[in-house]
Amino acid sequence: MDILTTEFFQRALIGGVLIGITAPLLGLFLVLRRLAMIGDTLAHVSIAGVALGFVTGVYPIAVGLVFALAASFAIEKLRKAYKTYAELSIAIIMSGGVALASLLFSLGKGFSVNVTSYLFGSIYTLGNTDLVWIAAVTVVILASVGLQFKELFMMTFDEDAAAVNGLPARYFNLMMSVLTALVISVSIKIVGALLVSALLTIPAACSLIVARSFKQSVMLVVAIAEAAVIGGLLLAGVWNLAPGATVVLLLIAILILLLAVKNGRRV
Repeated sequence: MDILTTEFFQRALIGGVLIGITAPLLGLFLVLRRLAMIGDTLAHVSIAGVALGFVTGVYPIAVGLVFALAASFAIEKLRKAYKTYAELSIAIIMSGGVALASLLFSLGKGFSVNVTSYLFGSIYTLGNTDLVWIAAVTVVILASVGLQFKELFMMTFDEDAAAVNGLPARYFNLMMSVLTALVISVSIKIVGALLVSALLTIPAACSLIVARSFKQSVMLVVAIAEAAVIGGLLLAGVWNLAPGATVVLLLIAILILLLAVKNGRRV
């Protein structure tokens, strides 16, 4: 286990632990609100921003963050325009993100290898600047959720009733979209844009199998994600595996195990 003493692995572990808190925590709210696919959408748009960052020589994660934030505002606008078919907003923005990313790839073929690391994750290349961004986003997420937990709970389970009781539904919807954009923009270098939605949704799916209350779900979703992140990184480090993929596959294994145990109890 000499890898534990290396600086690159320690940075990877710190970044993974921080994302293991914020991504599944927000993912639980998204899953319960049937907005699980928003993660994929913002991740694809972020990749377009990352590609633009390489083209212009600007810090890629910062540009990806700007793109993800713009996409979150656009999704909310489209959701208002298509109230009956709100999922259309996600499909439209995702299509635009993929198209823009493809266009930028064609403009700068020389950086395609660098962008690939954002598609599939490159947690071992995290630098101190990346950790600062991740830590800042973690503080923002925890503060926002902690200070407005009751309001977010009401919005999650009955948005109409929350609005009737005076809660500004538009503000909280936009806030969740912005927070999700923040998490995804700093997560894509850890697990990759193609896998980031797994960190948002699979821990939530696991917790909903065994949790008996919403508060219990919140605690379990973080615990499950952290177990998968730490375990996945250790396995990947020892056996020289792709870290992002290992974390996601471990999450899936946990989900299968919990489903098997639950079904076994019913028999």
